[in-house]
Amino acid sequence: MSVWDAVVGQPAVAQMKRVVADAAAVVEAERSARDDDPASGAMTHAWLFTGPPGSGRSVLARAFAAALQCPEGGCGQCEQCAQVQAGTHPDVTSLSTEGLAIKVAQVRDIVPRAALRPERGRWQVVVVEDADRLGEDAGDALLLSLEEPPPRTVWLLCAPTAEDILPTIRSRSRVVGLRTPPTADVAAHLMETVQPDPEIATFAARASQGHIGRAKALAVDSQARERRSAVLRLPFSLGSVKDCLDAAAGLYEAARNDAEQHCDALDEREVTDLREALGAGATGRRPRSIESAVKELQKEQKLRRTRVQRDSIDRALVDVLALYRDVLAIQLGVPAELVNEDLRPSIGRLAEGSSRESTVRRMESLVATREALAANAALPLALEALALELRAGAPVDSSHVRDSGRVRSSR
Repeated sequence: MSVWDAVVGQPAVAQMKRVVADAAAVVEAERSARDDDPASGAMTHAWLFTGPPGSGRSVLARAFAAALQCPEGGCGQCEQCAQVQAGTHPDVTSLSTEGLAIKVAQVRDIVPRAALRPERGRWQVVVVEDADRLGEDAGDALLLSLEEPPPRTVWLLCAPTAEDILPTIRSRSRVVGLRTPPTADVAAHLMETVQPDPEIATFAARASQGHIGRAKALAVDSQARERRSAVLRLPFSLGSVKDCLDAAAGLYEAARNDAEQHCDALDEREVTDLREALGAGATGRRPRSIESAVKELQKEQKLRRTRVQRDSIDRALVDVLALYRDVLAIQLGVPAELVNEDLRPSIGRLAEGSSRESTVRRMESLVATREALAANAALPLALEALALELRAGAPVDSSHVRDSGRVRSSR
């Protein structure tokens, strides 16, 4: 199984395979001490992979990193490929954050390593996930390496769009655009990897809107499907102001629960590991730095928890936005498959009970709320305001969709 097989529905794979071949020619030319390398222009020291969330930006970056190290261009079987895929290759480094931004200290720690010659592989590769979260100071620190790159160092940056990256970094990178993977490709990938029932695979591929990670969660986790179903009941349950406030509180509480499930045990384990690493509990004098280090860690954990909570809410808003997209498609008479095809009767009734203009306004409200949350708006207030904006014209009775959207496994 090639490393490229993990990249779903992306024509850019063919381009990157050609680049890998050119990169191998660069290495061979260097080893042969040739100066007339015709392929050197095809390989560059900085790449920017862009595409919508879940399209596989970081997956493609890691596949490219493995293929650059692999003698066969990404066979998926050799030691080089295995180490890159496991995250243990000495010449492939990942830079990411679970918080709200990549800190300048993280970049400064990696830049010296990026300047080293490869230890075991062919290239020194640094993968920067969520490069759009680079602040100005962190971006400036990275820019120093991009301006004067070592000959065998490659930076692989991942971001939703090129415009999300500082212009000085963007201008020094070659951009590779990814698309939203087709539903059929996502469903086929699910059948090959997690092997759900075909009905669930099709549902998950369609409902995820091309987000590979989300599709896998929906395919294997019945609770994830139930949470999504609960979110999609929101537009049908906004009959009064109290309903709106209750719906907003429900979204907020569900996001808090997601954050607790993801972070509680992890936070506790990280604090315990840090205390042990600094000598807490050992005999002798206790280091004074322990409590300050724990406080710094807890600050980072709080930022991670905030990001998980915001990501959970954003995912819910994307699902609701897709539902209104389906409403608008019916109102416009577009003969296309709905994202929520299993809810077509209920969506049809919602379309009949509202105008196209009101649907567009609701979609605009959802987009504005996502942007406000990205700008650190207060979560409860933003959700309450959104629910009130969605209320106009919404049916009161949600019983007709209470059991909709659930895909039952025959297993």
